[in-house]
Amino acid sequence: MARHGLMRARPAELVPGAVRVITARLNYWPGGREPGEVLADAKLAYISRYALGRDYHKVLRARLQVLAERIHERAPHGYRVFTDSAPVMEVALAAKGGLGWRGKHTLLLDRSVGSYFFLGEIFTDLPLPLTSEVSPHCGSCSACIEACPTGAIVGPYRLDARRCISYLTIELKGAIPEPLRPLIGNRIYGCDDCQLVCPWNRFAKSTEVPDFLPRHGLDGVELCELFMWSEADFNERMAGSPIRRIGYIAWLRNIAVALGNAQASPEVIAALQARANHASQLVREHVEWALARLIEAE
Repeated sequence: MARHGLMRARPAELVPGAVRVITARLNYWPGGREPGEVLADAKLAYISRYALGRDYHKVLRARLQVLAERIHERAPHGYRVFTDSAPVMEVALAAKGGLGWRGKHTLLLDRSVGSYFFLGEIFTDLPLPLTSEVSPHCGSCSACIEACPTGAIVGPYRLDARRCISYLTIELKGAIPEPLRPLIGNRIYGCDDCQLVCPWNRFAKSTEVPDFLPRHGLDGVELCELFMWSEADFNERMAGSPIRRIGYIAWLRNIAVALGNAQASPEVIAALQARANHASQLVREHVEWALARLIEAE
């Protein structure tokens, strides 16, 4: 964010000549195993529901490219397509475009479908008519703030990303801070808690995009099974998935933390001990922490 500065808020600096942004959303709710059941079972791995299928960057960007080309056939224009792929203020733009309002958890909300959707944009030099914003409907509800496992939502519309489990398990490159590890539970890639408790997500609809449906049983697979994947297994099974971008080492780091939060059992202890001498110091550190935590609990 520091590197790109105010370019985020100045579309014409990102795409010279841009005067409008066409915003779009695509529902991803994949169905599958009930999230609450997975979160309540410490033996299982919880993966954010958006990441259970194919990489949304590829799916949504391809669809937006087709749309931009069709517009170009009718009205030639200069354009560029984005899907969480550049310094773009996606939620703010979508809110300005009337696709919903920013909820207290900072995500976009819509009264008819909740928040389980991806956002994408077409920056264009066409002087299209403007659309109106919609009014917010969070009211006095604070369910998302209260539900955050790490207290990352520090106030309405304010998120401390350094405490967010999505940041800790996906974006963070180094060690996960020790005080936050017990709070992560069995979440190994992202977190949905603030969305799961949102009343507006009662109206969420299952996706009609087959690419977003769960792959490899990731909607409720056991942690020990995933922890024993080789790097070749990870690269093969996560091909085409957004999960692959964190890399194998971060994958093991995250699972080690989740195993440290599980109940001690011969299977869990054996899985961790099998990685105790891993070549990566990062993995070894988190395995040592997990083993020490389980031994202390016993």
